[in-house]
Amino acid sequence: MAQVDERRTLREEIAAFYAGFGQPDALRTAFHEAPLLVPLTDDDRVSLSNVGGIDWLCAFTGIEEYAKYMTARGYLLAGGIQADREYRYHSLLGSQLVAYAQSRAEPTGISIDAVSSAPMAFPPDVSDID
Repeated sequence: MAQVDERRTLREEIAAFYAGFGQPDALRTAFHEAPLLVPLTDDDRVSLSNVGGIDWLCAFTGIEEYAKYMTARGYLLAGGIQADREYRYHSLLGSQLVAYAQSRAEPTGISIDAVSSAPMAFPPDVSDID
Protein backbone atom coordinates (compact mmCIF):
# COMPACT_ATOMS: atom_id res chain seq x y z
CA MET A 1 0.00 0.00 0.00
CA ALA A 2 2.90 2.36 0.70
CA GLN A 3 3.96 2.29 -2.96
CA VAL A 4 0.48 3.38 -4.04
CA ASP A 5 0.52 6.21 -1.48
CA GLU A 6 3.95 7.43 -2.61
CA ARG A 7 2.89 7.39 -6.26
CA ARG A 8 -0.31 9.22 -5.34
CA THR A 9 1.73 11.81 -3.43
CA LEU A 10 3.90 12.35 -6.52
CA ARG A 11 0.82 12.74 -8.74
CA GLU A 12 -0.62 15.26 -6.24
CA GLU A 13 2.61 17.26 -6.20
CA ILE A 14 2.68 17.31 -10.00
CA ALA A 15 -0.95 18.48 -10.03
CA ALA A 16 -0.05 21.25 -7.56
CA PHE A 17 2.79 22.32 -9.85
CA TYR A 18 0.39 22.55 -12.81
CA ALA A 19 -2.14 24.45 -10.69
CA GLY A 20 0.51 27.05 -9.90
CA PHE A 21 1.01 26.41 -6.21
CA GLY A 22 3.49 23.56 -6.23
CA GLN A 23 6.47 23.57 -3.92
CA PRO A 24 9.71 22.49 -5.61
CA ASP A 25 11.12 20.80 -2.50
CA ALA A 26 7.92 18.81 -1.91
CA LEU A 27 7.83 17.79 -5.59
CA ARG A 28 11.44 16.64 -5.54
CA THR A 29 10.94 14.71 -2.28
CA ALA A 30 7.82 13.01 -3.65
CA PHE A 31 9.72 12.13 -6.83
CA HIS A 32 12.67 10.68 -4.91
CA GLU A 33 10.41 8.53 -2.70
CA ALA A 34 8.02 7.21 -5.36
CA PRO A 35 8.58 3.77 -6.88
CA LEU A 36 8.22 4.30 -10.63
CA LEU A 37 7.87 1.87 -13.50
CA VAL A 38 10.84 2.01 -15.89
CA PRO A 39 10.67 0.19 -19.25
CA LEU A 40 13.43 -2.26 -20.08
CA THR A 41 14.98 -3.09 -23.43
CA ASP A 42 15.06 -6.65 -24.72
CA ASP A 43 18.53 -7.07 -23.19
CA ASP A 44 17.41 -5.96 -19.67
CA ARG A 45 18.74 -2.41 -19.86
CA VAL A 46 16.87 0.69 -18.85
CA SER A 47 15.22 2.09 -21.95
CA LEU A 48 16.32 5.59 -22.94
CA SER A 49 14.99 8.00 -25.56
CA ASN A 50 17.14 10.69 -27.16
CA VAL A 51 15.48 14.03 -27.81
CA GLY A 52 17.49 17.03 -28.94
CA GLY A 53 20.79 15.40 -28.06
CA ILE A 54 19.71 14.62 -24.50
CA ASP A 55 18.98 11.13 -23.25
CA TRP A 56 15.72 10.79 -21.34
CA LEU A 57 14.82 8.03 -18.96
CA CYS A 58 11.04 7.62 -19.09
CA ALA A 59 9.33 6.52 -15.89
CA PHE A 60 5.69 6.03 -15.03
CA THR A 61 3.49 6.36 -11.98
CA GLY A 62 1.36 3.38 -12.98
CA ILE A 63 0.74 0.66 -15.50
CA GLU A 64 -1.94 2.76 -17.23
CA GLU A 65 0.54 5.57 -17.93
CA TYR A 66 3.10 3.05 -19.12
CA ALA A 67 0.53 1.53 -21.51
CA LYS A 68 -0.36 4.99 -22.89
CA TYR A 69 3.32 5.60 -23.60
CA MET A 70 3.76 2.24 -25.30
CA THR A 71 0.65 2.89 -27.41
CA ALA A 72 1.90 6.34 -28.43
CA ARG A 73 5.26 4.87 -29.42
CA GLY A 74 3.52 2.27 -31.60
CA TYR A 75 4.40 -0.75 -29.47
CA LEU A 76 0.81 -1.82 -28.93
CA LEU A 77 -1.47 -2.83 -31.78
CA ALA A 78 -4.88 -1.30 -32.32
CA GLY A 79 -6.42 -4.57 -31.17
CA GLY A 80 -4.38 -4.79 -27.99
CA ILE A 81 -1.06 -6.14 -26.81
CA GLN A 82 1.19 -7.96 -29.27
CA ALA A 83 1.05 -11.60 -28.24
CA ASP A 84 4.68 -12.30 -29.09
CA ARG A 85 6.12 -9.32 -27.19
CA GLU A 86 6.91 -8.98 -23.51
CA TYR A 87 6.46 -5.52 -21.99
CA ARG A 88 8.93 -5.59 -19.15
CA TYR A 89 9.81 -2.97 -16.60
CA HIS A 90 11.50 -2.48 -13.25
CA SER A 91 10.07 -0.60 -10.31
CA LEU A 92 12.72 1.83 -9.10
CA LEU A 93 12.64 4.72 -6.68
CA GLY A 94 12.99 8.19 -8.13
CA SER A 95 16.17 8.63 -6.09
CA GLN A 96 17.64 5.56 -7.82
CA LEU A 97 16.75 7.02 -11.21
CA VAL A 98 18.48 10.28 -10.30
CA ALA A 99 21.62 8.41 -9.23
CA TYR A 100 21.62 6.42 -12.47
CA ALA A 101 21.08 9.52 -14.63
CA GLN A 102 23.87 11.37 -12.85
CA SER A 103 26.27 8.43 -13.25
CA ARG A 104 26.00 8.42 -17.03
CA ALA A 105 28.60 10.14 -19.20
CA GLU A 106 25.86 11.62 -21.41
CA PRO A 107 23.43 14.22 -20.06
CA THR A 108 20.35 12.28 -18.98
CA GLY A 109 17.02 13.69 -17.84
CA ILE A 110 14.05 11.92 -16.31
CA SER A 111 10.56 12.22 -17.74
CA ILE A 112 7.57 11.08 -15.71
CA ASP A 113 4.31 10.04 -17.42
CA ALA A 114 5.53 11.49 -20.73
CA VAL A 115 2.27 11.21 -22.69
CA SER A 116 -0.15 11.93 -19.86
CA SER A 117 -2.15 15.11 -19.35
CA ALA A 118 0.39 16.16 -16.70
CA PRO A 119 3.91 15.06 -17.65
CA MET A 120 6.84 16.15 -15.51
CA ALA A 121 10.46 16.43 -16.55
CA PHE A 122 13.60 16.65 -14.49
CA PRO A 123 16.20 17.79 -17.03
CA PRO A 124 19.90 17.15 -16.62
CA ASP A 125 22.39 19.86 -15.76
CA VAL A 126 23.97 20.73 -19.10
CA SER A 127 25.87 23.81 -17.97
CA ASP A 128 29.24 22.05 -18.22
CA ILE A 129 28.68 20.71 -21.74
CA ASP A 130 30.43 22.39 -24.66
